[in-house]
Amino acid sequence: MAKSLIDAKKQVGLCKICFHLSAEPICSICSNPKRDHTTICVVADARDVIALEKTREYQGKYHVLGGVISPMDGIGPEQLYIQTLIKRVSQDKIKEVILAIGPSIEGETTTMYIGQLLKPFTKVTRIAFGLPMGGDLEYADEITLTRALEGRRELD
Repeated sequence: MAKSLIDAKKQVGLCKICFHLSAEPICSICSNPKRDHTTICVVADARDVIALEKTREYQGKYHVLGGVISPMDGIGPEQLYIQTLIKRVSQDKIKEVILAIGPSIEGETTTMYIGQLLKPFTKVTRIAFGLPMGGDLEYADEITLTRALEGRRELD
């Protein structure tokens, strides 16, 4: 089992486009031509992608930030994949960015920060609050996540 874990660590890296876990340079979601290339769902980490994919409702692309802004933990915007997100949105023909970041204090801060940066480029929405405050996407059931995606709204 230990050898399997070591091998998995060697083989799995981050997608060069969205920063989701992948054994290839570009993950299966980013390389899938059937996915909606005009919509990006922004999440804090790879577990959130997995949770959203379980719903089978979202058919766009993703962008994994690698965490949330947390000054208390020494994590600022420069430690996350925010600049690459801005570059993606400004260069590609993105019609909508969905912010699907958990409703914690840090998540709210990250959502508002990214929302303000992306508004000049595209429509920015956030998932509806079907999740409890402080809850993580990875622990939410598929129905709750589906309703949260369906009830998303544009940021003010």
